[in-house]
Order: sequence, then structure tokens, then C-alpha cells
Amino acid sequence: MIVRILRWAGACLVSAWLVIGCLAGVLVLGGGLKARADRPLIAAASTLQFALPEIAAAFRAETGLTVTPSFGSSGNFARQIREGAPFEMFMAADESFVFDLAKDGLARDQGAIYAQGRIVLIAPHDAVFEVEPSLDGLARALSGGQIMRFAIANPDHAPYGMRAQEALEHRGLWQALQPVMVLGENVSQAAQFATTGNADGGIIAYSLALSPQVGALGRYALIPAEWHAPLNQRMVLLKGAGPVAQAFYEFINTPKAIAILQRYGFVRPEE
Repeated sequence: MIVRILRWAGACLVSAWLVIGCLAGVLVLGGGLKARADRPLIAAASTLQFALPEIAAAFRAETGLTVTPSFGSSGNFARQIREGAPFEMFMAADESFVFDLAKDGLARDQGAIYAQGRIVLIAPHDAVFEVEPSLDGLARALSGGQIMRFAIANPDHAPYGMRAQEALEHRGLWQALQPVMVLGENVSQAAQFATTGNADGGIIAYSLALSPQVGALGRYALIPAEWHAPLNQRMVLLKGAGPVAQAFYEFINTPKAIAILQRYGFVRPEE
């Protein structure tokens, strides 16, 4: 199996709409971004790349308080939290990471679901295949040797990559795509690959496709939800979280924050 893993540090230089999220990750990992009690660090799934800054701005406008989001893959953030990274709140793309941290005593409790996500097939406007929910166009182009590279987030640690793999397995395309698969470090990087010429297309988060920065770069189609396990995105306050993080956690459940999440394609399933 030939798998191409393109590392995120280099990709930050290529895509303007991804730079802020990448830099946040670099600063946290490198120790350059110090925790401040009045500006708590929020570890946020890449699917929130566009929605969360709007929520943070609304939070600041309403309360005068500020949070500092850092975007990346949930699996990597879970590892960093275990290694002592100074995050006060974790907004994961899959609830299993929150449950594991809670079980090991690194979170206050098991948190709460803040959204449920979806995945989409996306490709540039001049794609070599028809972009449709059935993935029939992708299958035809693949069998015809027209697909040179296809991007998803790395399933080893990115929940949206895991669900992309499940959907492709359901459709019977997973094995056939292995020789041309390109893995992003997170779903934002997979979106960059899939829309800027680094790949012929890919599977990314619906929330990213709905953003003007990404959606304008190509065409997308929702993949049937029954093709993969639910993407229950859960948030949790970590041990040592302060009052500002607590206030932001509570703000996520307000109508204003929920409306922003819904605009980016997130729904609020019943617990």
C-alpha cells in the first residue's frame, strides 16, 4: 500500500486560510504560546477552524472575556494534553477522546456534546469526476485511472479521517484508493490538499465546505450519514480550568453560539 503523508508544517506555507490554525499549533507545541489565566487556551478540532473564531468574537463582545483557540486533530490534542500542554478546554471532533481523558482523570467530567458533524466529497471546479453523494463519479474516474491523488485526514488520529475511511469502505473504494491516497495531518489540511491542486479531490468536514474560504474553491456533496459512525463532537473542561474557560464552555450552549454552529452545518443531537 502506497500512502503519502504530507506534514502540516510545510502546508502552512501554501494555504492562506489555514495559516492561523497551523501557527496556533506551532506556538503551543513549541512552547511559544504561554497559558494566561485571562486568555485560556482552547484545544479545538480543525472542523471548528471557521466557526469557533466567530463564537469567540461573540463571547468577547458579550462578556469582555477572551479565549485563545488552537486548531488541530483531536488525537494529537489528546496526546498533548496527556503530556501536559496548558489547555483548559478541549473541543474534540469525536467524543471517544474526551471519554478517555475523563477516565484517566485529566478532565473535570465527561463533558457534553456540542455538535454532530458530517463529511462531504469535495473537488475543484475542474475536477476529473462528478461530485455526487453516491461517489459513483469518483468510482468511475478511479477505475479509469484518472485519479492521481485523493485526500483525507489521517485516520490514525483525526476523527474525520476515520469517518472518511468508513465511508469509503462502505462504498467499496478504500482499497482501490490506497495507491493515490494523500493524508492530511488534520481535516483542514486535507481540505487544503483537496481544493488547491495538491489532490484531485477528497473527503472533508461539511463545516469547512460551508465556509466561504473553502466552499468557493470547488464543488461538494454530502456523503450519506449512514455510511459511517456518528461524528459526536464533545467538549470538556480540563483539570485546572479557570473561570474564563468555564464561562466560554457555558457560552457554547447559548442560542448565539448554537446559531453559529448551525450555520456551519453542525446539528445538536439529543444526548
